[in-house]
Amino acid sequence: MTAASTSIAPVVEDDIDDLEDLGGAETADGVRVTRDLPPVVTLRAKKRSASRVAVGGGGANTDGVGHRSRANDSDRRGARSDDDNDEEGDDVPEILGSSKPAGASAVPGVAKVHVKTFGCSHNHSDSEFMAGQLGAYGYDLVTDPDDADVWVVNTCTVKNPSQSAMNTVITKGKAQGKKLVIAGCVPQGDKKAKELEDLSLIGVTQIDRIVDVVERTLAGDAVRLLEKKPLPSLDLPKVRRNEHVEILPLSTGCLGQCTYCKTKHARGELGSYSPEALVQRVQTAIAEGVTEIWLSSEDTGAYGIDLGTDITRLLKDLTAVLPADGSCMLRLGMTNPPYILAHLDAVAEAMHHPGVYAFLHIPVQAGSDAVLDRMKREYVVADFCTVADALLAKVPGMTIATDVICGFPGETQEDWEKTMALCRKYEFVELHLSQFYPRPGTPAARMKRVDTKEVKRRSRELTAYIESYRPHDKLVGTTQRVWVTDVAKDKVSLVGHTKSYVQVLLPGGEENRARLMGKSAEVRIIDAHRWHVTGDLIEVHDRTAPRPEAPPAPKYSSPAAEAWDLKTWKRKEAAARADWVNEKGNNACSTCGAPEGETCGGDKEGTGTSDAETAMTRKDESLGTWMFRALTTAPENRLEWILTAGVFLGLLGIMLTWVASHLSKIASGVSAIASMTRTDR
Repeated sequence: MTAASTSIAPVVEDDIDDLEDLGGAETADGVRVTRDLPPVVTLRAKKRSASRVAVGGGGANTDGVGHRSRANDSDRRGARSDDDNDEEGDDVPEILGSSKPAGASAVPGVAKVHVKTFGCSHNHSDSEFMAGQLGAYGYDLVTDPDDADVWVVNTCTVKNPSQSAMNTVITKGKAQGKKLVIAGCVPQGDKKAKELEDLSLIGVTQIDRIVDVVERTLAGDAVRLLEKKPLPSLDLPKVRRNEHVEILPLSTGCLGQCTYCKTKHARGELGSYSPEALVQRVQTAIAEGVTEIWLSSEDTGAYGIDLGTDITRLLKDLTAVLPADGSCMLRLGMTNPPYILAHLDAVAEAMHHPGVYAFLHIPVQAGSDAVLDRMKREYVVADFCTVADALLAKVPGMTIATDVICGFPGETQEDWEKTMALCRKYEFVELHLSQFYPRPGTPAARMKRVDTKEVKRRSRELTAYIESYRPHDKLVGTTQRVWVTDVAKDKVSLVGHTKSYVQVLLPGGEENRARLMGKSAEVRIIDAHRWHVTGDLIEVHDRTAPRPEAPPAPKYSSPAAEAWDLKTWKRKEAAARADWVNEKGNNACSTCGAPEGETCGGDKEGTGTSDAETAMTRKDESLGTWMFRALTTAPENRLEWILTAGVFLGLLGIMLTWVASHLSKIASGVSAIASMTRTDR
């Protein structure tokens, strides 16, 4: 990163409701009980000058990822929410209408953009990529929404409060006459929502088109780009919300069918990035100097099943490129019990690596098998216990975080007591409690709900228990290595984490910030609280391992992306050929453009092939040449598969018919020859 590229720091504002960064509980009145310092909602990002930012991806030599952001959040782990797919079609925006821009600049790349994010770390990663592209194109990212020409709102559909917050932002933006682009899970999963009428929408796999959508929106169009396609490249320009933390999505979607989950409607089935693309992204982030890398996924344990690989191989590949001095830490993402069961040894081995936090988020949701069955969680409580017990035995001192949904439809008092018993058994260091929210369109929304008063009573009961124990008291008086990556809400204290991902607050100030930010240090723990500990600095660790330059990114981030690229190329080629034929006339040959009735110009060898025949062939290719190519090379599309199979079956049929019709003659001839041979003897 060049010094010239980090001079100005605009802000990307976010509401942190992280599916993976959790802690605390929610009271019966909906108030979250978190650590001593509540989460903050403003995240800073360095500005990119349009003249200095590379439009390309995030290699070490480009400014596309070289501009970062800092989160003023003492408690990023303190808030977690648990709150009609589009078919594949032409990758072209749907334009709903057009109006004159209200005071916004129509010059591409000149306007001011305000980015606001709701939801999980995957959403924050998407926002970082969108902000990076907008900044690389020349747009000015601003912290003050009132100062922006257009708002990009990245939404979360996990539970009702998240979507209600989105509605509030939309209402405010409309009242102020702002141009609005709504991204994320809400428009992808519920594009017909009344609040989204006449607004520009961009789907979760279309974030690499954000510049196009913003430009059209500023021009007065309402654009909808919601087609499902392979995952966007990991090499896009990026503005990190925290310059010291890389959020790395492993995949999107999942293999589950949870009855309460609305996110599945938006993210869809599992789609994983290739191991090569992920390793390259980690190497790039390390080369750029990050201190933490968060692996983000709806289900880490299921990673790679769609590619024929798994999380075991990925963890080995990623830990192999981490700095040997432990100056960059890897944090594993959320995983559900079913798919991680087969990889417990690999997970434990990874956590013993000096560069991997001994921390894992494993949502249990309920301690009753009956409730889990109604949720369709695809595991039983014993499976969760197997995962937790195995990891706690193999990695002593590790932190397990979990989630509990209170008052799921059909939950009896006996079911609830089982959940309480599970929480007492493990005394989770991090536990997020959420009352059940019926999400429209989900099976659980149609189930009979538990009485609201009883749900609140159960919520108060577990909240009181969560607050009753102090898991960090044992750390007082010990010396811990701590990785410092953030500034607390008080804008003074520094925030770091131990190897077990316990939050540590350290003395701040400009001098300590300059010495510690983005580094690790030996710290003596002097006091403990429910959600964090405080410490005094002993020694700062300097980086001793070299951080080599990032390797070039692979051309495709996944096999699906490569297939999609070929599909898009062929679609564009077909469209170009159709336009060319139209110029020659509606009845012209689709290969050479010759008028109807004339010899095809593509028949260079004089084979007399018709337009119908040459339409199947490449330009200037005879039918015989095409047959030879079809028989000796892999088919290029579905039509050639059918035609190739037809050629083989036809030849086989002709041969068998001939043999059958001449079988008696062949047999007679053979007998005659045999008789003549015997006579000669």
